[in-house]
Amino acid sequence: MVTQTVRTSILSYKSNGPQVFAYLPVRRKWQRETLLGWLQNRLMTTSKRVQDRSTMKRVQDLEIVTEKWKIVSKVKAVMEILNEEPETIIPARNLERHRIKINLPKPHKISDFLRKSPKLFELYKDQRGVLWCGMTKEAEDLVEEEGRLIEEHSDKVAEYVTRCLMMSVDRRLRLDKIANFRRDFGLPVDFRDKWVHRYPELFKVVKMVDEVSYLELVSWNPDWAITQLEKRVLGVNESSNHQPGMLSLSFPLRFPSNYKKVYRHREKIDHFQKRSYLSPYADAKGLTAGSLEFDKRAVAIMHELLSFTLEKRLVTDHLTHFRKEFVMPQKLMRLLLKHMGIFYVSERGKRFSVFLTEAYEGQELIEKCPLVVWKEKLLSLVGYREKKKKILTFGDLSDLEDSGLIESSSEHENISMHFGHEDAMVGVEDALLADNDEMNIGEIGLAGWNSEKS
Repeated sequence: MVTQTVRTSILSYKSNGPQVFAYLPVRRKWQRETLLGWLQNRLMTTSKRVQDRSTMKRVQDLEIVTEKWKIVSKVKAVMEILNEEPETIIPARNLERHRIKINLPKPHKISDFLRKSPKLFELYKDQRGVLWCGMTKEAEDLVEEEGRLIEEHSDKVAEYVTRCLMMSVDRRLRLDKIANFRRDFGLPVDFRDKWVHRYPELFKVVKMVDEVSYLELVSWNPDWAITQLEKRVLGVNESSNHQPGMLSLSFPLRFPSNYKKVYRHREKIDHFQKRSYLSPYADAKGLTAGSLEFDKRAVAIMHELLSFTLEKRLVTDHLTHFRKEFVMPQKLMRLLLKHMGIFYVSERGKRFSVFLTEAYEGQELIEKCPLVVWKEKLLSLVGYREKKKKILTFGDLSDLEDSGLIESSSEHENISMHFGHEDAMVGVEDALLADNDEMNIGEIGLAGWNSEKS
């Protein structure tokens, strides 16, 4: 049995009694765990994880935003898989091999997930009883619309990718790492094969000695070496003679309305805001890790990257992949949590998301690009409250077509979602995945997403 030493004053009957050392056994069976054993574990817990934050530091509105975009991500993944099929249909069992891409955890059934959105997905059984899945006409129109919007957004995202290359220390980034930003930036599905070759004047694909494909900068554009913060604060948009160097700009801050400790840390915040730092587009090879300028430059890089994204939000794992290329600290999560007025980290799901707080007013993005509006339209078609309908067989479909009973419904159900206090909060995702006859998700529409203020 393992024995550990714990310094405690609880053994004394008086509150001001002497401190003593007690040898407390670490008991493996919870039935025999003593009060002192429990105390021992509590005293040794010093974790600073995101989950250990006080509820007073959580932004309920942004937690709700995380939930709704998780649903959109799953639905979009299924639509992308179906769109790649020759006839845009696939046996439902074949979707199992794409479970990781869809991000649908077991034991949830993919068929149940599809049945929850009849306005987007159609299910039927063939003569052998095999379940097939396809998209409705409405979903196919949405896919076509998204393709058109991505094409219109192509030049802008080419600028953002180029600016990422300009911020990198070697002016090149691994292609598979850029793929992590595909949905966040609005890149097309086939961007590795076709899109990267559409802008030879900006970047090119090269293979290094390790046979890994990189995207390398071809030409430096001084107009793009101006950060989004400089454009907003200084009003500088274009400058052919601009040379990135030292900056002394304050970041916009937005704290939770119920977080009062900001006044206690006002002096430290002001000191950080007034500190000079090296521009994200300047050469940072000589910068000393751990220095004050190093940390503020890392905040500036994360601010710039989040400004490029559609939803002003990224999965934190994607940021950590670029620590070496962008010269950022190893403990990136600690930096994000430290500057919670600039960033907000949501702990929903297995992968955390980081938000640029200045970009949101409550649950709404202040500036929405057309692709974000498209996602909201897609979300409005997710879910329903009716009873599960019987999955028609091939014979049933033939009979209905002959009798003229199949009609397309153009009526859209406006769904919205209401959340209460965090302890009673029911995620949209859990409701969407629930295997029950009625979809109890409240309302998920564009006019909804209200949350009670604690």
